[in-house]
Amino acid sequence: MQTDWFGTPLRPLAGGYSGETFLVGGDGDEQVLRIYGRSPHRCHVDAALLRLLEGIIPVPRILECRPAVGDNPGVLVTERLPGVRLDLVLAEGSPNRLSAIGHDLGKILAALSGIPQVRFGMFVDADLSISSLEVPDSLVAWADHCRDSGHLAGWRDEDYRGLVRLLAGADERLAGEPVSGDRSPGPGLTRVVLAHSDFNPKNLLVDPDSGRITGVLDWEFAHAGSPYTDLGNLTRFERHPALVDSVLSTLVDRAPALASNPADLARCADLWALVELAGRARGGAVPDLASTLLLTQARSGDLHAWPWDSPRVDPAASNAVF
Repeated sequence: MQTDWFGTPLRPLAGGYSGETFLVGGDGDEQVLRIYGRSPHRCHVDAALLRLLEGIIPVPRILECRPAVGDNPGVLVTERLPGVRLDLVLAEGSPNRLSAIGHDLGKILAALSGIPQVRFGMFVDADLSISSLEVPDSLVAWADHCRDSGHLAGWRDEDYRGLVRLLAGADERLAGEPVSGDRSPGPGLTRVVLAHSDFNPKNLLVDPDSGRITGVLDWEFAHAGSPYTDLGNLTRFERHPALVDSVLSTLVDRAPALASNPADLARCADLWALVELAGRARGGAVPDLASTLLLTQARSGDLHAWPWDSPRVDPAASNAVF
């Protein structure tokens, strides 16, 4: 499908689910155009983040940032980075290739973990000010907020009680409290850092030969958050040991002040997104898969429970709507 933007042909960019990102130009001079129809203010936030991160991790260079005026939405134009979407490479990656990719992903996660923020919250302007809106203060409260919609509305009471137990334990771990005689998770739980919050293979570009990550895209959900959020997002549907072990070892080696059990805390942090997805009124492959994963965790009481035979599932292969 092609469309038009003031006389400029646009081609929807594959991979994302927002429907607001397009390719413009051609003949080796393609650019990426993002039209902020849903969240006009986010144009300035994304531009500020890209400027902040230039030279730290691979992000596209800004070519134009046009604010929303009247009925015209904000627009952000960036260069098109080289590379292949990571989800297309992981499907056929050898263990050695997955390990190389994981190493570079770990370096990027460590870099993000080293960008401190003052407090939790969403960014609201070009100065990356934090929103004053109140949010649920626990996973249990968040689940209660989402209980009556989406897949969660159809869960049996027994399964929901299992979820509440799982979430209560995760709340304790994220707060640094001992769980069932366990030691405290250790340092690294009070830090607030820059979290991409959609750090998954469809938003990452990779050089398939070297395993080097060439682009981190789509910053619309970025916020000041947990240093474990992006690790949880990345490994939500990706559990191949060669990839995950390489990510973890590099992250632990390079990131500042992590707790002693980052894999556990990543699963805890990702429960915020899983609960929201399972309670989302609008369906699609991503909410469906998230609900399946969350239900398996709730029934087993195991944060690392995995309902599929394969070590990875690909929402994009199911025409996901997000």
